[in-house]
Amino acid sequence: MLGVTTLGTTVLDLPTLFFVAVCIAGLLGLFLTFAWMQERDTRALAWWGSAYLLGASSLAFWNTPAPLLPVPLYASGAFMFMACGMIWNGVRLFHGRRTLLLPTFAGAGAWLVLSQLPGFDNETAYATAGAVIIALYTFSIAFELWRERRRSLRSRFAGIAVPLLHEAIFLMPIAMRIFLPEHLSRGWLQVLALETIIYAVGTAFLVLIMVKDHQVRVQRTAASTDPLTGLLNRRAFLEGARALAVRSKKSRTPVSILMFDLDRFKSINDNYGHAAGDEALRMFATSVRNSMRLDDVIGRLGGEEFAAIVDTDADNTRRIAERVRRGFERDGLVIAGHKIGATVSIGTATANAFADVGVIEKLLARADSALYVAKTGGRNRAEAAEPWTETEPGRSRFEKKRALAVSDVPAHA
Repeated sequence: MLGVTTLGTTVLDLPTLFFVAVCIAGLLGLFLTFAWMQERDTRALAWWGSAYLLGASSLAFWNTPAPLLPVPLYASGAFMFMACGMIWNGVRLFHGRRTLLLPTFAGAGAWLVLSQLPGFDNETAYATAGAVIIALYTFSIAFELWRERRRSLRSRFAGIAVPLLHEAIFLMPIAMRIFLPEHLSRGWLQVLALETIIYAVGTAFLVLIMVKDHQVRVQRTAASTDPLTGLLNRRAFLEGARALAVRSKKSRTPVSILMFDLDRFKSINDNYGHAAGDEALRMFATSVRNSMRLDDVIGRLGGEEFAAIVDTDADNTRRIAERVRRGFERDGLVIAGHKIGATVSIGTATANAFADVGVIEKLLARADSALYVAKTGGRNRAEAAEPWTETEPGRSRFEKKRALAVSDVPAHA
């Protein structure tokens, strides 16, 4: 029976709502687990599927009469909050971050401690504490989605909108209980049960959309990526750079090129072997991706040379270059088990106005000149060419310096 009728008003039956929530969470858990079995590379699906199955078990334990299944109420609640932590860890894993076990069990631990306190033995206390813990985990999920700079701003907004909406609704029953008269807040547990169902379905769709979006990106770029680093190859980079230049021209925004060259890369191959050299290239690719946005076009031009194009001005480009330099200086301390201390030199060039997509070739040449200045100036540094305009005559001072210094710079310095 879905509800009972009192004085002409239909009130949803609470055990029925939780039974529906158990069925939905269990089915979604199985669905996510089967999806992981088909996509073994996406380990986050295994975390999410296990979390849903654990959550379904928790709800079942919570609502099963004690004589039939004697599981303490505080134990079933601990399983639920452990499931929330697993969903959060899955989001971290999906975005390439390491899993953290302590926060995963923190909510369950806090629940077990609270359940032993005097007075924490009534329905209101249980529901209020549970809603707060779930809201905290939901906020943490939204934060992990927001800090993912490799996604576009629109995708990041869509990703955090669902968790934050659920967080607000989870806290709403508590506000109803505290601020509304008793006769108006009687249905607050029913609202909480409905939100549990909506949360389960909404979160499952959110993670599936994330996985699907990732798979589409992988398929689209499979033929245009460098197999060693996973970045765009030279041809795909130039195509992407020209497309970004066209968009920048229409919006009248600056466009900048960054060129990267790993310092003393030949010595890494000579002293530690080509396997260490390949690992250094892969590590730089990971480091530069983590330091830039998904909308930024990043590619490997060949050897140890990389490039990126961003739609921003010279000041922001300098900050991006410095962030990449510091990031790889930190990440390159140890490579393939060897204390190498790899670094990168960077040259940047910015165009504040241009007439056609031919500006890309001009910026690449200017950024390359600035890169040579960085190499001859001590390495592990970033140099910026003066902003380019369409009417600027002659070569820049960086190009002149390169002409003087190029004979003294080895091909793979």
